[in-house]
Amino acid sequence: MSRRIAVLGGGPDAERDVSIESSTAVTRGLQDAGIDASLHLIDKPESLAHIEADVFFPVLHGRWGEGGPLQDILEHDGRPYVGCRSSAARLAMDKVATKLEAARLGMHTPSAVLLNTDDRIGMDLPYVIKPALEGSSVGLFLCRTKQEALAAYEASCADINTNPGQVTMVEKLIAGREVTCPIIERGGRFEALPLVEISPAEGVYNYEAKYKRDDTVYTVAPSGLDTERIQADTLRLAAAIGISHLARADYILDNAGNSWLLEINTMPGFTAHSLVPQAAAHVGLPMPALCAHLAELAFAGHEAGSRQTDSSPNAL
Repeated sequence: MSRRIAVLGGGPDAERDVSIESSTAVTRGLQDAGIDASLHLIDKPESLAHIEADVFFPVLHGRWGEGGPLQDILEHDGRPYVGCRSSAARLAMDKVATKLEAARLGMHTPSAVLLNTDDRIGMDLPYVIKPALEGSSVGLFLCRTKQEALAAYEASCADINTNPGQVTMVEKLIAGREVTCPIIERGGRFEALPLVEISPAEGVYNYEAKYKRDDTVYTVAPSGLDTERIQADTLRLAAAIGISHLARADYILDNAGNSWLLEINTMPGFTAHSLVPQAAAHVGLPMPALCAHLAELAFAGHEAGSRQTDSSPNAL
């Protein structure tokens, strides 16, 4: 590919540090594939204005960079980019909206309510308290006891009061095995990659376990799972939301074998601990090839859209 790729990282969200690590890895992967790629750390919309590239690869995690606002800017400027269109990005970033879509499709997803600082939590223990519009387990609290629940409630209320736009949810805690299902576009359609089981050393897959610790165990293509059903559900959900290029859906498998959807991520991590690169490598798509493939998808999709517009009877 003789195109210039601008990899975007950083951003104003809570996951800025993870984004920088992921975007650095993507830049290196593209360069290892022989592609002219450069990394640009951004903080606000104006910092995009003077970046010249044929394709943009935004590797940002969080509400602004992954949940629609950055995608709005790229679409407004007519810039080809990797990942979801803005409307799908907003829907997928909203965990409550994603749950409603999953339930409409007949998928299991844990019951949840929104946290109101003026009311008591209308759910019995155990449960999880977490922001509805964040990722990477930012602000996640597992509550099994009244003491844990009180501490989590107070911390979450303080966060809401400090950040008035914060939406926080309380979700029923399902005990079981945690697995993720990555998907990517290949050959004109989405393809489910092997599942990855996640086994954190201390039993909690929080921010530390994801990005700071080296004792979390990842098992690609684990045994004893209804893999085909989980993959099929993920593909159905991605189609319903309108996801483009790649995604990763996270599940809990209970003791009865039921898979419970937690969320779907439209720009998963690309760090050394990240799950999409691990699953892709398992099927013969190492990091350089994966990054090059995603960039080519963005360029080809933009070119196809331009041809359709040019051939429209109303095109100027």
